[in-house]
Amino acid sequence: MIKNKWKIGFFILLGVMAAAILLIWILIASPVEESKLEPGTNGSGTNDVAFNVSTNKRDLNRVINHYLEEEAKNSQMDYQVLLTDEVELYGTLPLFSQELELKLTFEPQALKNGDLILKQRSISVGKLNLPVSTVLKFVRDSYDLPDAVNIQPKEERVYVSMHRLKLKSDIKVRVNEFDLKKDNIKFTLLVPAD
Repeated sequence: MIKNKWKIGFFILLGVMAAAILLIWILIASPVEESKLEPGTNGSGTNDVAFNVSTNKRDLNRVINHYLEEEAKNSQMDYQVLLTDEVELYGTLPLFSQELELKLTFEPQALKNGDLILKQRSISVGKLNLPVSTVLKFVRDSYDLPDAVNIQPKEERVYVSMHRLKLKSDIKVRVNEFDLKKDNIKFTLLVPAD
């Protein structure tokens, strides 16, 4: 009878060990459970990844002027932007055999769709102040500006369509805030994730 108890105990222990090994094997061989978090969108219906950026006038001046240099390589117009309490655009206009100095000042306004409106404050050629709509029409008709820049002489403004700016790697920009007086400039970079 003692032999049977040991025999029964041995087979029970062997069965428990076999069940444990089988359970461990099932757990190891089972596929990994995937996360319930699915890749989403940024709210705009695209798979772009949004990065919120806050900057200041000095740094943005450098970026804007670098971009303008790249865009102006094939253009006859030489211009640069300076952000102060307003947006100031300085350039030269070729007229006959002379280069005339040009200064345009704008008040920026960020739109809810991420674009930017530059409301014209003043235009001067040399020291002569000129009618805003006339000069804007001349600039629009005479110069090859980036596709994202739409000059609207009747409204005395420039509409900058940020989503049409051609940036490297198809990155898009949305302006959130553009308060130059407080040096508060915020925008979102939308980076394609596909």
